[in-house]
Amino acid sequence: MKRNLLSWLLGILPFVVFAQVEKPKNYSISAYVKNLQTVSGLNIFDEYIWYFDNLIHNRININYYPASHWKVNVELRNRVFMGDQLRLIDPTSYELNLDQANAFFDLSIEKASNKGFAFQSMIDRAYLEWSKNDWEIRLGRQRINWGISTFWNPNDIYNAYSFTDFDYEERPGTDALRIKYYTGFASSVEVAVNVADTVSEFAAAALWKWNKWNYDFQWMAGYAYEDIVFGGGWTGNIKNLGFKGEWSYFLPTIETGRQGFAASFGFDYISAKSWMWNIGYLYNQLGVSKGSITELVSFNLSAKNLYPYKHTGFLQTGYPIGPLVNLSLAIIYSPVDSHPIFLNPSVTWNFGQSWDLDFISQVGFSDSVSGYDLPFAAFFLRIKKSI
Repeated sequence: MKRNLLSWLLGILPFVVFAQVEKPKNYSISAYVKNLQTVSGLNIFDEYIWYFDNLIHNRININYYPASHWKVNVELRNRVFMGDQLRLIDPTSYELNLDQANAFFDLSIEKASNKGFAFQSMIDRAYLEWSKNDWEIRLGRQRINWGISTFWNPNDIYNAYSFTDFDYEERPGTDALRIKYYTGFASSVEVAVNVADTVSEFAAAALWKWNKWNYDFQWMAGYAYEDIVFGGGWTGNIKNLGFKGEWSYFLPTIETGRQGFAASFGFDYISAKSWMWNIGYLYNQLGVSKGSITELVSFNLSAKNLYPYKHTGFLQTGYPIGPLVNLSLAIIYSPVDSHPIFLNPSVTWNFGQSWDLDFISQVGFSDSVSGYDLPFAAFFLRIKKSI
């Protein structure tokens, strides 16, 4: 059961962007506002139905340093949704399915109507940090990022995320206590425990990092959401190729649980002419061997189940066509009976000192009796102003 402590505060926060003013030395304030226009289509009984939606997204980040070795961090995420898809979903269900932190305390307010309008305000970071010498202790809502692989992160047990959610760069947080001790150069020991009502929502684990042979290694072990989990990862280079990977094994503690093994690895390379290449692979023991590309929008995401299929390959390339414009293309393929292909081309333009313009598309193909069809497609135009 969530604890609603600060949602009243969010109700009085306006959707504003702070003007640049002279700040006290013990404060740091930054913000941005984004507008995301979406055109998406679904193939329903061989007929495409198109939806037009809009999202206004404002974020405010506040850091306060009350004394030596102390830091207070609060970050607010405010969003207004408008469009066709809202009109088709029950408002109560829509409110429940808005992005939530892996949280014990309910620090958000949300409201949706059947007239195509909804909003959410959420504190997705709120922590107190103490650091001195080799120690770092953080209490509160925070991002616990244990993954190191480029594409999929089986070690990221607290805050698993999907790469298709490109509009949430900060990623979800969790209400937890994290203690970290640096044992040397590029080495540390870390323990994290989240706050939960039930055993099914509880996680407590430890992470050990060290450097050897010019590689960074890590081991991870603990308890996560009714599973005993252990895993590891590495990052380094093979000549001019970056080489990263990680794996995790999940052993259930309840009779209805399923054991799972997930492993990913990948290579990255930047050519002398500035071409960027990434190639990767994911094995998911819990993945399916049958099903269309629509599995991508219906599976339950977790570190134990990062992509719906048992085997998946990833290829990404990018090239800067100028100092301010970048092109990229990601292709994801799974060798199951429908041969699903996910394409993700994008164009990014950084103009002015604090403006970004992105055009992004996500298109899914599946093989059928009549050949490849297109179950869904989405096109996004996003403009962002940072302060």
